[in-house]
Amino acid sequence: MKTKQIPPGSFGIPILGETLAFLFDRDFIKKRYRKYGSIFKTHLIGRPTVVMVGPKAVDFVLSSHMDYFSWREGWPNNFKILLGESLFLQDGEEHRKNRRLMMPALHGAALANYVSTMEDITCTYLKKWENKQEFTWHKEFKQLTFDIASQLLLGTSPGDECVRLSQLFTNLTNGLFAINTLPLPFTQYGKAIAARNKILEHLTKVVRERQQNPTKDTLSLLIQAKDEEGNSLSEKELIAQAVLLLFAGHETTTSMLTWLCAELARHPEVMQRAREEQLQLASKSNLNLEQLGQMPYLDQILLEIERLHQPVGGGFRGVIKDFEFDGFHVLAGWQLLYSILMTHKLEEIYPEPERFDPERFNPQRQEHKQYPFSLIGFGGGSRLCIGIAFAKMEMKIIAAHLLRSYYWEILPNQSLETVYFPSNRPQDGLRVRFQIR
Repeated sequence: MKTKQIPPGSFGIPILGETLAFLFDRDFIKKRYRKYGSIFKTHLIGRPTVVMVGPKAVDFVLSSHMDYFSWREGWPNNFKILLGESLFLQDGEEHRKNRRLMMPALHGAALANYVSTMEDITCTYLKKWENKQEFTWHKEFKQLTFDIASQLLLGTSPGDECVRLSQLFTNLTNGLFAINTLPLPFTQYGKAIAARNKILEHLTKVVRERQQNPTKDTLSLLIQAKDEEGNSLSEKELIAQAVLLLFAGHETTTSMLTWLCAELARHPEVMQRAREEQLQLASKSNLNLEQLGQMPYLDQILLEIERLHQPVGGGFRGVIKDFEFDGFHVLAGWQLLYSILMTHKLEEIYPEPERFDPERFNPQRQEHKQYPFSLIGFGGGSRLCIGIAFAKMEMKIIAAHLLRSYYWEILPNQSLETVYFPSNRPQDGLRVRFQIR
């Protein structure tokens, strides 16, 4: 009888496996993909791991065989402890039920109510940046997107409390991939736990206030939401979902906005064409919901930012049933990582993958439409990021205002090398000189 062959690769050194190389070598997956192909084994964060790359592999994980995998069993313990029992870590029926409850608060009619608040907060920051003239954009975007998330998702007004919370989320995020998981006050992980506790304390207070006095924010909509059987989310569930909404609602958008502004500054011809599209719209009326759907070139640019600078490099799953892929056998109990980063850089889908080229997504080329699951910055399948419409609307509002009214240039003597953990950003955060047109 033929023995089943496990994927090629190496488990690295005892205990640590290849975790350090994974965290610190930016070409970790690229090197192994070139050597082994679209499926290989490694050992990450304490577990034997299979890495899968490419649209066919991603389709297998996110769609055709998704019941072979568990979200809860996939993510490292740090994620479970720091991000709690939210939608992010739920599986099966529990996930479907909660997602159905949450969807209306982040789509359709609810989104239309968010436009003016997103604009108002953006304009406050634009004025502030005009006065500052020089600043680090990643840090500023983090505060801007956090203010938007706090106000629209939780109903809390910008101010000192928002600044404090944003800093707490930075500390929490820094603990997600911490290797030393001793919860001591001076370790990165210990600081993350302390931040999480303060965040939970704050959100418990906010949830109770909203239960008494609902407003127009997402959290109030969630408090009032009921499924077919008349069930609603418990207080504990509401707090967990609020942590996720705030975390996901600003971390990834910050990353994409920072890279958007970096690439526009590096490619003046793209910036000029994007600006012309905006000025043409501006000549008809002020920015409104209808206009947000009439920006095909900005849409192309945002797709290229998602491809080239995906905020998160991959997704973890736990393997809960043995499976076969490309002739290799993977055992239940392993961890699986599907690589967004490498899938977006495959030359057979995206020629010259390192080049920033929004024309890939023009109506003639549509490179991402050749195979399903070629562009997966927001995930895919039935678990596509629940906040995708919120994030895209927010990015378009901010980009439209920047292009209509401002110029910016990248200041010299800084590194724009990509840092991948905990989320993708330029090393020095993008320092710019900013001025009104």
